[in-house]
Amino acid sequence: MPYFDAASSAPLHPVARQALLASLDEGWADPARLYREGRRARMLLDAARETTAELVGCRADELVFTSSGSRAVHAGIAGALAGRRRVGRHLTVSSVEHSSVLHTADAHEADGGTVTQVAVDRTGAVSVRSYEDALRTDTALACLQSANHEVGTEQPVASVAEVCRAAGVPLLVDAAQSLAWGRVAGDWSLLAASAHKWGGPPGVGLLVVRKGVRFAPRGPADERESGRAAGFENIPAIVAAAASLRAVRAEAAQEAPRLRELTELIRARVPRSVPDVEVVGDPRRRLPGIVTFSCLYVDGETLLHELDRAGFSVSSGSSCTSSTLTPSHVLRAMGVLSEGNVRVSLPPGTTREDVERFLELLPGAVAGVREKLGAPAAETAVHEDVLVVDSLGRRCPIPVIELAKVIGDVPVGGTVRVLSDDEAARLDIPAWCEMRGQEYVGEEPAERGSAYVVRRLS
Repeated sequence: MPYFDAASSAPLHPVARQALLASLDEGWADPARLYREGRRARMLLDAARETTAELVGCRADELVFTSSGSRAVHAGIAGALAGRRRVGRHLTVSSVEHSSVLHTADAHEADGGTVTQVAVDRTGAVSVRSYEDALRTDTALACLQSANHEVGTEQPVASVAEVCRAAGVPLLVDAAQSLAWGRVAGDWSLLAASAHKWGGPPGVGLLVVRKGVRFAPRGPADERESGRAAGFENIPAIVAAAASLRAVRAEAAQEAPRLRELTELIRARVPRSVPDVEVVGDPRRRLPGIVTFSCLYVDGETLLHELDRAGFSVSSGSSCTSSTLTPSHVLRAMGVLSEGNVRVSLPPGTTREDVERFLELLPGAVAGVREKLGAPAAETAVHEDVLVVDSLGRRCPIPVIELAKVIGDVPVGGTVRVLSDDEAARLDIPAWCEMRGQEYVGEEPAERGSAYVVRRLS
């Protein structure tokens, strides 16, 4: 069964498995002890740190291992903000950062700090100028991911790092998605990543704090990992993480072009074989293995179940997935369609045959879901020459489906008011207008939910 969700967690690399099993017999002792078992464990830990630091592009004494990538982000942001508290309490982040960054920003704001979210364009990229404008005299830290986890868009980290350096502001980079493919360019100050994203075992993250960056670890003092990551080091997992990162880097030169070719195949074929689809993310500045698209008139959760039954494991940023009833914050920030969203992220070793089978199956799966969802009919009425579609109490993508059904009944220049209390409609109705060449007039208050006004242009 093809696994196409490597951006969530990559399959364990064979080298990681070998290193993990081997180090279980050698790396169980306390590396802080002076007896031979402790010295042996310390040697394994030091070797893993040196290997990882070389691949990241930092000094070994700048890198610590944490219990996860999210923990590395939390510790990195909190420590940098605390270390520069005298400068101020302003934090700058992009609007498409991973939730670990945004949740930390929320906690900082709740504690009295201030946060600026830098907007992105429809490809999911920030502009360097926008980051520069967001920096203030009291900015203690800026954060920017190296590449987006939902749509694969790469960010201009090196250029943003340059303007941050000129302003005297450290930049923390979340490199979880990109580190497998190479070092993060630029003069960044802090970096966080997670081993399970590159085929290492889960439960290992890394945090790099460059020399000279003011940093004050939060929480009770601990003698482990320079005081920046409390708790006993999981040496077998750390050794496996370092070994797998070295292995995937060695394979990257061959795998990256091959995966790019496969994702380009998906980007080209999906719009041709499935009507009413928006492929999202930057078409060029993107990670090798990620391609994301959204299908009009499709329930994302239902589509994922259909694909799963057919043997394909994919992910979704749709507002209708079981884990959330609100649209993906990334898709919302980009202003693109969120309904029927599918993220395909190919792990190394994916074959063209598997991709071809996915492309053959997808049109039928989408058509089947659309047929199932096309049955409900919204109540329509005409009030003061304005067509009203009542979709109250109905979840995405029903409001957009019903809008599409009635738009042909509206004279050119006429308007439709779609009544909806689904949060996703706020994003998906404007996105539908963009795709279908109609005018989105705006949102108006209603007795229940909101009224979304659309003018027919053609």
